[in-house]
Amino acid sequence: MLTITDLSARIAGRLLIDNASLALPAGIKAGLVGPNGAGKSTLFRIITGEMASETGHISIPKNTRIGQVAQEAPSEETALVEIVLRADLERTRLMKEAETATDPNRIAEIQTRLVDIDAHSAEARASSILAGLGFDQDAQQRPASSFSGGWRMRVALASVLFAEPDLLLLDEPTNYLDLEGTLWLEDYIRRYPHTVLIISHDRDLLNTAANAIVHLDQKKLTFYRGGFDQFERQKAERDEHQMKAREKSLAARKHMEAFVERFRAKASKARQAQSRLKALERMGTVDAVVETSVSGFSFPRPERGVASPIIAIEDGSVGYTPGSPVLKRLDLRIDADDRIALLGSNGNGKSTFAKFIAGRLEAEGGRLRVAPQLQTGFFAQHQMDDLIPQESAVAHVRRLMPDAPEARVRARVAQMGLKQDKMNTPAKDLSGGEKARLLMGLSAFHAPNLMILDEPTNHLDIDSRAALIRALNDFPGAVILISHDRHLIEATVDRLWIVKDGTVSAFDGDLDDYRQEVVGSSSKSKKSSDNDGGGSKAEKRKQAARERANLAPMKKKIKEFESLVERLSKQIQSLDAELANPDQFADAPYKIAQKTKQRADRAAELAKAEEDWLVLTSEVEEAEASE
Repeated sequence: MLTITDLSARIAGRLLIDNASLALPAGIKAGLVGPNGAGKSTLFRIITGEMASETGHISIPKNTRIGQVAQEAPSEETALVEIVLRADLERTRLMKEAETATDPNRIAEIQTRLVDIDAHSAEARASSILAGLGFDQDAQQRPASSFSGGWRMRVALASVLFAEPDLLLLDEPTNYLDLEGTLWLEDYIRRYPHTVLIISHDRDLLNTAANAIVHLDQKKLTFYRGGFDQFERQKAERDEHQMKAREKSLAARKHMEAFVERFRAKASKARQAQSRLKALERMGTVDAVVETSVSGFSFPRPERGVASPIIAIEDGSVGYTPGSPVLKRLDLRIDADDRIALLGSNGNGKSTFAKFIAGRLEAEGGRLRVAPQLQTGFFAQHQMDDLIPQESAVAHVRRLMPDAPEARVRARVAQMGLKQDKMNTPAKDLSGGEKARLLMGLSAFHAPNLMILDEPTNHLDIDSRAALIRALNDFPGAVILISHDRHLIEATVDRLWIVKDGTVSAFDGDLDDYRQEVVGSSSKSKKSSDNDGGGSKAEKRKQAARERANLAPMKKKIKEFESLVERLSKQIQSLDAELANPDQFADAPYKIAQKTKQRADRAAELAKAEEDWLVLTSEVEEAEASE
């Protein structure tokens, strides 16, 4: 489907991709991962033709339709559903032509093609996608201009999903989604009938929706089968094998160099020494594994504890306009060791509740009791709300340490994870991840007893998210978390509250239960089918069990292929390491030919196994999608 050969690319003179190659099979759902700044978005721009590569080329089958989310969110007066429908260019063109066509033959051709592309169910499909991304029926009829930028970006995402391109490119699509939208998108991508390449730092999305990972690291592209967890295991094994091969290679080189040094001037050994010198010239070296590290997060321990409850709300209500509360009937208690995640669709009031308990909004009714001397740290979803655009990180910290010497101020900024060359950069010019680190450090500056985090991971890569999890788990105080990152929620909180229907209440279940509720309720047709004459629930459960049983042998075979692929990959790596050290075959040169043939045989077997795996995986996904 997509073949990249010896590709190199630079941005502003900096080499991001160097002679990288990749073969992406048709129909695969691949996550593109790598450190921030590695060149993932640059690769997307080259694939779409927006940017030219320095060397190499990209091969895509003729007439392949490539789709990605538009950079500019729609802001016109057109209804959302009409904007999404317009994304199917062929349908739009045919529908327009059908209004003016007079030739009977052409009219017949148009109508036949409209039936072929299922044009008459297009509005229902567009509505279903918009509903999954959080727009109810009333919202779908409103003009795009009436929504905020984040919601309009959802419309742009809905448009490209509706167009259903052959190659779908998604660059951090969950950054403007809530947890509910993210769960729906995971399920949609998993069932998507064509090829997907998605840049994401959302570990759960990559585990649930992706069946392959493309790793962009050290300017190279490496393909791995499976989700993100499998990628991590395979990469760790590959790194360990590479380090052992390097140690062996260096030891062999050291031994040969010592031999040459000892016998270079000795007549009886001169020929052998010269032979070893030539072997040294031919001998390649195995690259060292380069470990990438990220700065951690550090939340200082509160200087003094606060007795529970740290916050108690009795029949509380809060909003922005007097007489029109966003939330009411609030009867809640937060203790000193609580770890709570707020669930609920965007627009239901999660951020409003967070601002309320942070003291940024006054209670409109009821009673709010806050423990004396409670210190609260607040991380705002919209980072620039709490940062001064023109001021540097040093200037922000100096405001909090007015009497401290310059060295101490800069040391505190360094603890936040900002490098020396970024300390004097205006906040508006920092990257999203750098702004997040600065804001996180400022939020925790006064050693709070309660940390309130509203979408803290939007601009953090996977390693930084792992560092945030460690910091939150080490933090002894209370945490209120709003996030679309399911992995972060599961790793750091122990209570779930749902913000829905104008109030906040405890959710009776875990995130798996919530996922089923969100994904199950995103399709009204599924709901109605449970209530019509389609048979009893018990019969449906039995039918579903029979269907799962029919798929069980295929799923078992898929696992067998995955094991075979992993085994063959290891064998090829081992053979590559042996062939990289030709000196070991000095006494039996014929073995080089044997090893080379073995490697070619293993490579052929691997290609066949991967092809069979892909065919079976596609069949299972199609069967599950039709259930």
